[in-house]
Amino acid sequence: MKIGFLKDIEPRVSLTPPAHIKYVKSGYDVSLEKGAGLKSGYLDEDYECKKFSRSEVIKNSDIIICVDSSSLREIEKFSNKTLISNFSGEKDTDKLKDGIRKNNITAFDLSKIPRTTIAQSMDILSSMSGLSGYKSVIKAAEILPKMFPMMITAAGSIKPVKVVVLGAGVAGLQAIATAKRLGAVVEASDPREAAKEEVLSLGAKFIEVEGAVEDKEAGGYAVKQTKEFLERQKQEVSRRLKEADVVITTAQVLGSKSPVLISRSVVEEMKPGSVIIDLASSTGGNCELTKDNEITKHNGVSIVGNSFLASELAHDASNLFSNNIFNFIDYVVKDGKFIDQKDDIYKSCKI
Repeated sequence: MKIGFLKDIEPRVSLTPPAHIKYVKSGYDVSLEKGAGLKSGYLDEDYECKKFSRSEVIKNSDIIICVDSSSLREIEKFSNKTLISNFSGEKDTDKLKDGIRKNNITAFDLSKIPRTTIAQSMDILSSMSGLSGYKSVIKAAEILPKMFPMMITAAGSIKPVKVVVLGAGVAGLQAIATAKRLGAVVEASDPREAAKEEVLSLGAKFIEVEGAVEDKEAGGYAVKQTKEFLERQKQEVSRRLKEADVVITTAQVLGSKSPVLISRSVVEEMKPGSVIIDLASSTGGNCELTKDNEITKHNGVSIVGNSFLASELAHDASNLFSNNIFNFIDYVVKDGKFIDQKDDIYKSCKI
């Protein structure tokens, strides 16, 4: 079976040299678009596979892979091929599905990998969320006009910054861990009871709000909450935000718009110079004033809307992403053929 890896419009690449070795050992014929790995720190000569132009890779491959579906451009070029990518950022999903059907394309969306034990090694959202959580704190530290740790000097003392993290999933927990390492005082909120122990284990305080709805079948995701709970959560959290220097928001609900946890009025009560990093911006944002892929200022508060901060760590992100993809292919392809279409992972990802 022939697999082709395309250059993405973003810095990450879907094939790294270490992952290429795995494909070769598994018997795949691998080709790569020239220059695909440059933005991730990989030269063409780092790969031992064949390097072609984009059109040649598409023509000579049975399976086409890239990091983000926005890099696929004209869908008709992939007629009768298999596409594997992350389609979560796709704006017009109906048009995409129509193109896939008309051109007899088999497509898999890796953002739909179920959060089960057997699928952990293929879960791109978890691997990228961890990196985004780390980068969100580093980004905030760059913008904030303060230093994170406490410092006592002959000239006076500097207090540690206060960080509030909303949403204690993979990204939120990594943000907590990173902020603590930098010396911040951290508080976190999450509607899931299971998150409390994880937050406390990292040395952060847990903001308790009673009455949350939970669903054990949600695969680790938060679920849609009642208006009453969201109002109580806003009130409880807003008291902390008035004193916060940095706020990291990560709250997303699978298949729905992100809940608005920070209103305009709350932002206006925050300290000038404070920073909000909204990792849920691609699905509407947790802050009312967030603009996706933009850094804005309101009343002296910087608001960063970016759900894909992992792309700014392209080298490590590419390594994790390419391993996720290999593990997925290794699972769904056996003896040169795709496995039973009734398989849960296969069904979850197939568009």
